[in-house]
Amino acid sequence: MPETAPHGTWTSPLQASDVAAAGALPQWVAAVGGELWWAESRPAEQGRITLLRAGDDGPEELLPAPWSARNRLHEYGGRPWVETGGLIAFTHWADQRIHVRDPRTGHTAPVTPEPAEPHGVRYGDLRRGPDGQVWAVRETSTGPRRTDVRRDLVAVSPAGGEPVPLAASHHFLTAPQPSPDGRHAAWLGWDHPAMPWDGTELCVAEIRADGTFGPHRVVAGGPDVAVCQLEWESAGSLLALLDPGGWWNLHRVTLDGELTNLAPVERELGGALWKPGTRWFAPLGGGRHAVVAAGRLAVLDEATGTVTDVPEAAGLTEWSPTLTAVAGGVAGVAAGPRSEPAVVRLDLGSGTLTRPGAPVEPPAREHLPVPRRRWFGSVDGEPVPAYVYPPANPDHRAPDGELPPYVVHVHGGPTGRHQGTLDLEFAYFTSRGIGVVAVDYAGSTGYGRRYRERLREQWGVLDVADCVAVAEALVAEGTADPERLAIRGGSAGGFTSAAAITSVRTFRAATIKFPILDLAAWTGEGGETHDFESRYVEGLVGPLPDTAERYRERSPLHRAASTAGPVLLLQGLDDQICPPEQADRFVAALHGTGVPHAYLTFPGEQHGFRGAETIEAALEAELSFYGQVFGFAPPGVPRLELRR
Repeated sequence: MPETAPHGTWTSPLQASDVAAAGALPQWVAAVGGELWWAESRPAEQGRITLLRAGDDGPEELLPAPWSARNRLHEYGGRPWVETGGLIAFTHWADQRIHVRDPRTGHTAPVTPEPAEPHGVRYGDLRRGPDGQVWAVRETSTGPRRTDVRRDLVAVSPAGGEPVPLAASHHFLTAPQPSPDGRHAAWLGWDHPAMPWDGTELCVAEIRADGTFGPHRVVAGGPDVAVCQLEWESAGSLLALLDPGGWWNLHRVTLDGELTNLAPVERELGGALWKPGTRWFAPLGGGRHAVVAAGRLAVLDEATGTVTDVPEAAGLTEWSPTLTAVAGGVAGVAAGPRSEPAVVRLDLGSGTLTRPGAPVEPPAREHLPVPRRRWFGSVDGEPVPAYVYPPANPDHRAPDGELPPYVVHVHGGPTGRHQGTLDLEFAYFTSRGIGVVAVDYAGSTGYGRRYRERLREQWGVLDVADCVAVAEALVAEGTADPERLAIRGGSAGGFTSAAAITSVRTFRAATIKFPILDLAAWTGEGGETHDFESRYVEGLVGPLPDTAERYRERSPLHRAASTAGPVLLLQGLDDQICPPEQADRFVAALHGTGVPHAYLTFPGEQHGFRGAETIEAALEAELSFYGQVFGFAPPGVPRLELRR
């Protein structure tokens, strides 16, 4: 018989250490000579990124410690490795240089020059060029400000030496890719104030006899059309994902700029290009292409002009945009409501699915919640999608009549989206009797450009309103306790969480992780953020200086005195995207207001937590925080000290 106990006090076998261990996320999958290779994080090693190869006896590590295949291109990183001529070229996190490793001997050496100052030059989005070269984007620091950055495309020899400049068409670039006949190169570029999901240009240039590029021409894209992935189809045509009709669809693009939509559908077959090298589609041959349609694996058939979902295999409902074609099918990273992300290989003919990585069995399976996708109303009549993760624990039940506390989870971006898959961080709370609802608020991707641009100049307004609408709907239907609602999020989600707790009275508490809190100080050439997002807020709030007062009104820092409830702030001290200065000032503004608050900082952590110790400490602090605010005593976690 289940034991009766108040929500929040249920004992759970799922510990914070289990959640931290699950942070070994696979990424950057590619087929190399018929084998699958991929990168994978190591939380127990402070988030080091290793490289693995599928083998008969399980995955083989190709990149042992201390090497870490990660880079700071656009701060979020681009594709960090590529195989060329039997060698592994990769960007090493510690110095941001390109290194080459021979997997047969283990010999590893840098092949780009040592910069004059640490991280003064960095590389990302590595691609295989002609004659064994590595083509990449190079970022060079040109001054003391975070926005003092110059980018160009370069060719790097695996033997070392000075990189050869190839082109510098735009302020932001993806690495070039050579055409099958070696005569042309293609890449994407965009300029401030656009973000890559606003408007990008697909560029093509001739490759000269000396290997450098001639003048480029734009064959697709523009100010109001976003291109998020390109692949050469033949010497005279490319395949590209772009959204002239408001949805990222797959197009054929000729060198003369002629566009053909291969399957016009009102579905997102692409996404926001936060990390150059991301792959939402992979050509399968014969006019068929594997695509990730807002998380679902599908096959686009040119002959019929259709996009057909692939039947779910082994309960895997969501595929990450890291597709690669393999013999008979496709490989990538997939997850499901009961399955953590794992590298999988799917035979599209037989439906057979194999897992080349190490077996992944989630802990405490019977204590995991099953997310329910729902749609809620909003203030402007737009349906708002969300995933509800109800409390789930077979060993406990709540006292009759007690409604559970609920936490509204706000994803980052704000051009992110939530996947209705297993999230052990959510399960850590739901297995203890706390519900979670993850909201795809205005601005989320996966629902077309119109829904994404619903947030234009409305950040801090509609995102908050959508989260409030979902929370209040759960209260109205008798699902959630109206007196025990909280909101949580990181990065842009941290901004929305802070904006909500300082502007509305729906939420009684907020967990704010590595947030944006002062919009004007974060924005612009002299602002506190990095170059990639330094003008992002102009589209989300408004152009400066015309809307300067709006920046102040919507900044949580300037509304600290009206904070509606206790606040927990979590911040990495090495964060270059949302640096700790903003959280420092917000905490200082809370002092003396009487608002209970706690501020935990983590040395060595960047934007998002990667180290196991940090993940554990942050989760346990958050659980203790909710217990103190909502009046329950969670067993087995240290008590968080709140200040006023």
